[in-house]
This record gives sequence, structure tokens and C-alpha cells, in this order.
Amino acid sequence: MDEEELILGQIDYYRQRAPEYDETSSPPGNPLTPHGQRIEDALHAFAPAGKVLEIASGTGTWTRHLLEHASELTALDSSPEMHEQSRKKIRDERVRYIERDVFSWEPDDTYDVVFFANWLSHVPPSAFEQFWAIVERALAPEGRVFFVDEVGDAWRNEDLREEFVQGPTVPIVRRPLKDGRTFDVVKVFWEPTELKARLAELGWDINVETSGPFFCAQGHR
Repeated sequence: MDEEELILGQIDYYRQRAPEYDETSSPPGNPLTPHGQRIEDALHAFAPAGKVLEIASGTGTWTRHLLEHASELTALDSSPEMHEQSRKKIRDERVRYIERDVFSWEPDDTYDVVFFANWLSHVPPSAFEQFWAIVERALAPEGRVFFVDEVGDAWRNEDLREEFVQGPTVPIVRRPLKDGRTFDVVKVFWEPTELKARLAELGWDINVETSGPFFCAQGHR
């Protein structure tokens, strides 16, 4: 499977998973909740005000936090099913939904803040620079970024265990849905120091902080 096919399969996975995403990503009694709370606190301290772009906005889990600060928000996601779930929860006229794969999307505006959660790990290493070039084009001159992801595997739902697969050019995990179907998705775990250095090479000044298996990062060009 080449990387283009892998990305298309990844998009299909999230389209199929949308109706069960919230249930399976935040099960009752989740022991990682305190770590997630610290990440949320860091986002609110960051205060993503002004015009905000949320990449891979999903079901709106983070959208509601962003709207506590943003004057307007553009939610970008390749899955109409994810947008549908988000619209059910987020009834706010400040939100503009765009259905597009970020790699085929060109920013039509500039933003004070670009935010993404649990997305960078789905970017193939070969597309890393391309993705950050898109973020740069989307940012206003004094714009800031904030993003959240996993340092290590935080997959913890006993019913939806993921299996790591040896990919030829990119790390892959095989994830099941509740109905038993499986999909291969990209999963790149970045070590914080390595990520900070890699982004510095591209002209970014980024600070990375960890909490359990998660990290949050913020900074600017």
C-alpha cells in the first residue's frame, strides 16, 4: 500500500468511525482523564482568541474549548460524518465548516491561531514539511499555533485495541471498529525534543510540554 492509498484509507476510517468516535475515545472511568484535563487547562491558559482554524476538527471535542476564546472558528475536516456529529453538539454561528483533506486544501483566509489535536501523528513523515507549509500559509503574521498529540500509545479501550504494523515507509497501526472491520492508519509518535528540533529547522519556535502519554505544544514562526 502506497502512502496515497494509506491516507485515503485513513480518511475512510474516520468517516466510518464518526458515529462511535466519542464513545470509544473517552470511555467511562478513563484513567487518563487527569492528563487530558491538564492539556485542556494549558489550552485555556494559551487563550486561542481571534480567528481560529481547527485542522481535523472531528466531532467537536476541542471545538467547544476553542469557542470559549475565539471570535470565529473555521473547522476543517475531510469527513462529512465528523462534521455532522460536531454540528449536533456545537450550535454556534461563529463556526464555519469546511469539508476537505488538509493536503488538498489551500487556506482562503489567515488566522490568529491554528489548532489541531491528535492529527500530527497521522501525518506521514514524507508530508511533514508540506503540512507545516500549509500551517504557515494559514497563519497571520503574528499568528500562533497550539497542538496536542500522544508521546506514546494512549489507546486504552479494551474493545478497540490497535495493532502496530510494520509499514514500508511510514509507521502504521491497524484499528478495528466496533463491527470488527479494520483499517490501517498512519501513527507517528514524536519524541518532544526531536519534534522541537525538527520544527526549529523549519523556522518554528515551539515549546512542548508532556502530561502522561500526551503532549501539548505552542509557539509561532
